[in-house]
Amino acid sequence: MSAPAVAVLDYGIGNLRSAEKALQHVGADARLTADEADVAAADAVVLPGVGSFGPCADALAERGLDEVARRAVGEGVPFLGICVGMQLLFESSDESPGAVGLGVLPGAVRRLPEGVKRPQMQWNTLRLDRPDELFDGLGPEPWMYFVHSFAAERTGDVVATCDYGGPVAAAARRGSVWAVQFHPEKSGRSGLDLLANFVRIAGGGRP
Repeated sequence: MSAPAVAVLDYGIGNLRSAEKALQHVGADARLTADEADVAAADAVVLPGVGSFGPCADALAERGLDEVARRAVGEGVPFLGICVGMQLLFESSDESPGAVGLGVLPGAVRRLPEGVKRPQMQWNTLRLDRPDELFDGLGPEPWMYFVHSFAAERTGDVVATCDYGGPVAAAARRGSVWAVQFHPEKSGRSGLDLLANFVRIAGGGRP
């Protein structure tokens, strides 16, 4: 069986290759691409992100990858947003008033609560609010590595939280779309196992 083809959206901001290499490590035929045909032919799509919401949203739109991402989601292709890539799936962010997210997930991204150090730059445990195949085999409280000052609202799509001045949205899922605030590519064995689960989902074909 051939390795699932995973398109890692290349919009020119941040270290996107780290996600590509981690996916390759767990068995995906992952490639960094901004080519619409490559994305359309892929078994799954990953949107990483490092930096701030507004510039990332602008860069995605400038390359036409915002519509490419929405099309993939609309077609039911397994889709994973990572860190700022998770935030971009929502409608807006307090970090960049006026900037528009992809709107794939309803809700906004808010600043982390008062009284905590921002950014959260540390390992933290996840609390899984409900079972999800992305977290199969990771145990009830897997450790993941976070670097962020903003997080999505705790909508009904949230499947996992971490405790940082109270519960903070750490992962969400709606249909074939998953989103994680932490960096699985920097989270050791647990992070690689999560990415391996996503690659397995990608190999199962489209819904």
